[in-house]
Amino acid sequence: MEKDKILRILQAVTDPEIPVLTLQDLGVIREVHLNKGGEVEVVITPTYTGCPALDMMEVCIKSVLQEQGYQRVKVSTVLSPAWTTDWLSEAAKEKLKVYGIAPPIGSAGKYSLLGNDTKVECPQCGSMNTEMVSQFGSTACKALFQCRECLEPFDYFKCH
Repeated sequence: MEKDKILRILQAVTDPEIPVLTLQDLGVIREVHLNKGGEVEVVITPTYTGCPALDMMEVCIKSVLQEQGYQRVKVSTVLSPAWTTDWLSEAAKEKLKVYGIAPPIGSAGKYSLLGNDTKVECPQCGSMNTEMVSQFGSTACKALFQCRECLEPFDYFKCH
């Protein structure tokens, strides 16, 4: 089926900020439509409404599809329902950990919004003896933590 072929092609599109994850790993690619006249429409939901990587995601999606012969490509952004870390695949969580970013723990909900202490495993040494240094890490979707055992700082991909 043509849609399946397009989805396989889109597996090559990585996140501009976390290159070990694909947009599909993140759950950012929501739908693919084949419209009249041969246009391919890819529907995405960014991880944040004001995500600075949104334009780059669109460029990469269009580029990879055009390289494969799909000349008419439209990328539509849908903000509702809002993206949630619940959409991350298990493979994505493992890739984050290997990359040195602690994956989100549990699912999005009021506890993550209230800022209750979260016990986060250090992706470097596996220790649970960690502390949050800042609510914001290298990007708004991450918090900065430090391990009290190996002393390494690391990002934690926040639940939302």
